[in-house]
Amino acid sequence: MNFFTVVVLAAVFATVVSLISGISSMGTDHRIGRLDSAHWMVRRVEFHAVAFLLVLLAIYVAS
Repeated sequence: MNFFTVVVLAAVFATVVSLISGISSMGTDHRIGRLDSAHWMVRRVEFHAVAFLLVLLAIYVAS
């Protein structure tokens, strides 16, 4: 595995972890749980953006 593969997989893993954390936060009935869920949703979108940009960079470097 090269460097870009490892970095992209790390970004995908971070996205999945933030998704699972957000879902588990939604399961709580408290106001804090809902706010925490929204926080994880924002983080998940950020991780998606980073993963997408890294994939584009890897494609650009490979060609």
